[in-house]
Amino acid sequence: MPVQVVMGASLMCTFGAAPSSLIVLPVNRVMCNKVPAANIMDFKPIVNIPPFAMCMSPSNPTVAAATAAAMGVLTPMPCVPVTTPWKPGGATVPLGKMPTLDNASTCQCSWAGVITITYPGQVNTMVP
Repeated sequence: MPVQVVMGASLMCTFGAAPSSLIVLPVNRVMCNKVPAANIMDFKPIVNIPPFAMCMSPSNPTVAAATAAAMGVLTPMPCVPVTTPWKPGGATVPLGKMPTLDNASTCQCSWAGVITITYPGQVNTMVP
């Protein structure tokens, strides 16, 4: 059974150089183990999903430009995520009128990366 994701959950991008932590603003006023619980709309770059240090995706225009300048040698550049809402989420549990975010959900970055939840921030509350 999936686990509810909360503020501080560990995230990883397939093209990122380092992990990041989910930021959940308390706008939905739902707490889980005394920290704000997340829903699928907690996907905004910088606000909810901080950078993953350096980006290594050739689809990222800054990486492509730096790689071209280095004569084809892949040159990572600072990560600035451009993300879409988390999918699929826990459709059976609404949180702030949207499906709750569970640890089986993923988020797509426009630069071809897939962001996954490596640790949900808590392990006591399950999502049916």
